[in-house]
Amino acid sequence: MVATIGTKAPNLEVSTWIQGEPTNIDKERGNVVLIEVFQVNCPGCFLYSIPEVIDIYRRYRDKGLTVLGLATAFEDFDKNNLDNLQKLVSTGEVVGETYRAFNDTGQIRDGSKLPYKIPFPVAMDMLVKQSVSLTHSKVMDFIEANIPSFRSYAEKDRQVLIQRVKQYLKSKEYSAKTFDEYALRGTPSVILVDRKGVLRGTYFGQNGFLEGAVEELIGE
Repeated sequence: MVATIGTKAPNLEVSTWIQGEPTNIDKERGNVVLIEVFQVNCPGCFLYSIPEVIDIYRRYRDKGLTVLGLATAFEDFDKNNLDNLQKLVSTGEVVGETYRAFNDTGQIRDGSKLPYKIPFPVAMDMLVKQSVSLTHSKVMDFIEANIPSFRSYAEKDRQVLIQRVKQYLKSKEYSAKTFDEYALRGTPSVILVDRKGVLRGTYFGQNGFLEGAVEELIGE
């Protein structure tokens, strides 16, 4: 099942909590919940999205907002893993493309470390080794969740897209449970849940509307 906006938000499926006390969406009922979903090897996450969310956290944490970080992986599994997440959270050490981006912009410190610390709880998504079997139903579920206009495509274009999705799914070494359940399109992404535990939105990349959306939910 894929999480649907306007219905109860499913709890995060995590392998372990790296920072902060273990919690989940059900346990935060009464607060607005913002979940920052990122990959360790994601420069845009650390250059732009996480700093924005840290600012929102500091502004609204005493006004009924809970912020959680969720590291996931849908690619580069040699870098987007638990060991590198633990290093990042405990020491600030970054790797791969994230390191190169900060180094190129002169923002790295102490050789390989972020210029800031993530102040909210952080967990690792539950990664499940993919089986070799790939059904048509699984392919169509992925397409329906990510491309709502698929049915309006010409038959030839639909078949091309189906083949591309098959190749993509075959290439995935692991399935990230929360990332897939919320049908997220990439990282950085944000999941917003209202005080009643209802999923109110998922956002991919930066759109300039996140703080306004948080303010609106806190005001309800």
